[in-house]
Amino acid sequence: VQLVESGGGSVQAGGSLRLSCAASGYTYSTIYMAWFRQAPGKGLEWVSLINSGGISTYADSVKGRFTISQDNGKNTVYLQMNSLKPEDTAMYYCAARTGTCNRNLLLHQVTYDVWGQGTQVTVSS
Repeated sequence: VQLVESGGGSVQAGGSLRLSCAASGYTYSTIYMAWFRQAPGKGLEWVSLINSGGISTYADSVKGRFTISQDNGKNTVYLQMNSLKPEDTAMYYCAARTGTCNRNLLLHQVTYDVWGQGTQVTVSS
């Protein structure tokens, strides 16, 4: 499986962006897709995830503002980001877990075995 993110950019606070993560290769083994982000000088932070059944969950910091979705026909996962804040500024990474895993570790980057190259999101005040 290979992942390619797109859709990042620069917006003002309160604006919106939609990130896309296109998967290619043997995608049938993918069970979980997640978005992580890394702000300048900080560690990688889990943002949201969705499973193959469409069940999603979010970090408290983005709940109510971000929405993760997937188009299985296009093998693409999206992250709709609304009401953006300057603290959302980060490099956003798409990640995939191929195969089963310990669900208690779904929020941890080590669980994910395929990563995209990242797309930059910058929110100005």
